[in-house]
Amino acid sequence: MEKLTAGFVAGFVATLVLSALMVAKGMMGLMPHLNVIAMLSAMMGGAMIVGWLIHFMIGTIAWGGAFAIIQDRLPGGSLTVKGIAFAIGAWLLMMILVMPMAGAGFFGMKMGIMAPVMTLVLHIVFGAVLGFVFQMFAAPKAQHS
Repeated sequence: MEKLTAGFVAGFVATLVLSALMVAKGMMGLMPHLNVIAMLSAMMGGAMIVGWLIHFMIGTIAWGGAFAIIQDRLPGGSLTVKGIAFAIGAWLLMMILVMPMAGAGFFGMKMGIMAPVMTLVLHIVFGAVLGFVFQMFAAPKAQHS
């Protein structure tokens, strides 16, 4: 399978896992004010469905595609570790660019220290799934003789 397509598939699966964790976090009442979907919706001036669509487009197309393109230049031995390294970079971009644009401050500190910590954990899970699923779809299949 072409690497870019594998990246999109991996990005979509990783975004599904991340989304399930985000919903579970909300249902458990953990940091209810840290709602990335609501932030994206507000930034785009639309309904919650707009936030979800943007979330899936970013995770699938932007991050999945970017990972496929640069994964061979990332640190780490396995693609799972490379996925985690990639996701930590994405987390840094979110903390430096998106959180301030959403009014949450640099590193989301207006929400307290748990905001950057929780989002880092979620990004690490995203990256591990991204790298693992990418490995499954992009790895060359063994030749049968």
